[in-house]
Amino acid sequence: MSTRNQIKNNDAISETKLSANLYYALLIATFSLLFIGIIMILSASTTVSYKQFDNQYVIFLRQLMFAGIGIILMLAISFLPKIFFHKWAKVGLWISIVLLILVLIPGIGISVAGQRNWISLWGPFRLQPSEIAKLALIVWGSVVLSKQIRSKITTWQNLLVPVFPVGAIVAILVIMEGDLGTALIIGPILLSLFFAVGAPVKLFTWSALAGLLAILVLSIQESYRVQRFLSWIYPTVENQDAGWQVTHGKYALASGGWTGIGLGASKEKWGWLPAAHTDFIFAVVGEEIGLIGTVIVLILIGTIAYVALTLARKTNDLFTKLIATGVMAWIVVQSIINIGAVIGLLPVTGVPLPLVSYGGSSLVFTMSAIGVLMAVLRAEPSVKAELKKKKSLRALR
Repeated sequence: MSTRNQIKNNDAISETKLSANLYYALLIATFSLLFIGIIMILSASTTVSYKQFDNQYVIFLRQLMFAGIGIILMLAISFLPKIFFHKWAKVGLWISIVLLILVLIPGIGISVAGQRNWISLWGPFRLQPSEIAKLALIVWGSVVLSKQIRSKITTWQNLLVPVFPVGAIVAILVIMEGDLGTALIIGPILLSLFFAVGAPVKLFTWSALAGLLAILVLSIQESYRVQRFLSWIYPTVENQDAGWQVTHGKYALASGGWTGIGLGASKEKWGWLPAAHTDFIFAVVGEEIGLIGTVIVLILIGTIAYVALTLARKTNDLFTKLIATGVMAWIVVQSIINIGAVIGLLPVTGVPLPLVSYGGSSLVFTMSAIGVLMAVLRAEPSVKAELKKKKSLRALR
């Protein structure tokens, strides 16, 4: 069966109308995660903030500013028509690629923790182009693939071009910057787009094998990656450089019990747990709010994924299906990589927990991606009509 016929059949099955409740669920889950993240950063960053800036609230206030920027962008993007994304997708992709190249130029790119993936903006603020690239790749890939299907291009040799080569170039540039963690997210994002248009199983099989081989080769090229891999296999406190973080992350989770030891009462944040407010903030959530807090975070992430999945399954618009699938892959895969590292199921890669960890670029562009998801959800006829009806009813009161 051709790809085009598969898509037609899938769309024919999905005749159920989408509810505006999905839109509200997405809003509530996003703002709830953002709120939890801000509160936990206030708690987890105080010692680091005081040590670096002689003020315990600097990191918290910066995240508050990033959250404000993210909210404005998310809401502004959510009201954009789909034609806007079609028109500017290529421009956004080129901007992200140029920024990724600029990062590699000495004097422009900044190295942090062994990764050269930042561009200095002003003062202490930096931009991480790989975060822009993830969003740009989703939007551009969705535009290109939806156009190709409408143009009756159904052979996989033709469908793979240009999305797969361009995605590979983006991933290679990110890897050249030393950011293997982000590259591990870009790969599944690409594959999710092809999954949404009915790619054959062999594409995912060969991609998975190639990806595992690439990860193995790249992991042994840098000493810090080798240490992270060894700490995953042998997470001992004695291994100060690698196992210490994983071990103390587990200590934090274990000490929290069901309800936690209380907000602000974390012991691990006092220099014991590195990156407590960034990559390992999930451990502090477990320590201070307990198992209940971590489950709430998982439910909220799951809610965002559920909204995206429901939209992807039930929409009759291929572009919307692709956007929803790509954003879902981004949020879910990044969450799995982050949480998996904290609980010791996966090696540490240094990726943040979406909407919760500290980080301006990550937060702003994750919220922008959710804004794109909101925009295509609002554009669904049934959702649009229901939102308009509720707005009219409020106006009459």
